[in-house]
Amino acid sequence: MSMETNRPPAHDPHGPAAGHGAGPGTGPGAGYEQRDANIPDLLKFGFWMAVVIIVTMFAMRWTFGYLERTQTVQSPATVFVRPRELPPSPRLQAAPRAELKDYCDAQEKELNTYGWVDQRLRVVHIPVDQAMDLVLKNGLPIRANPPTGAAAVTVPPAMSLGGEDLQGPCGYLSKSDGNAQGAASQAERLGMIP
Repeated sequence: MSMETNRPPAHDPHGPAAGHGAGPGTGPGAGYEQRDANIPDLLKFGFWMAVVIIVTMFAMRWTFGYLERTQTVQSPATVFVRPRELPPSPRLQAAPRAELKDYCDAQEKELNTYGWVDQRLRVVHIPVDQAMDLVLKNGLPIRANPPTGAAAVTVPPAMSLGGEDLQGPCGYLSKSDGNAQGAASQAERLGMIP
């Protein structure tokens, strides 16, 4: 006998190959573990994991104790401790809400009343509702020679009628309370309507 026949078969790391006398349930496609878990290795891993966690807990406790002794911290800052501080000068809007209200009131007044744009040239502004009625009644003016080239501008149609995009900061475009009667009498008093 040769030395080769006396040696036990070499261990195959992939398990016995299928078709070499392996019984059912063995081989790479068996569908379950071929051997048990290594209990001593799992216990060693668990022991050293517990040691690391305990050492970390003691180190953190020591660190927090050290920081508490060495650092003095005031009470936590809250929003209510100090009154609101104004930004440094120049403050362009000292009272922004009041200024926005005044701006919106002025815009509302200009949109819904009569007034002079240029008294010398006798140019006036009229309420928006009345201006829209006049445009519907008379139509828009048409140019004799429409512009061409770079001067020609095409305006895309509005995506939606009304809505947040057309309201502005004051929201005055959404109101329609029929101020045309009062505005007309005001224009007559000012002598703007002959």
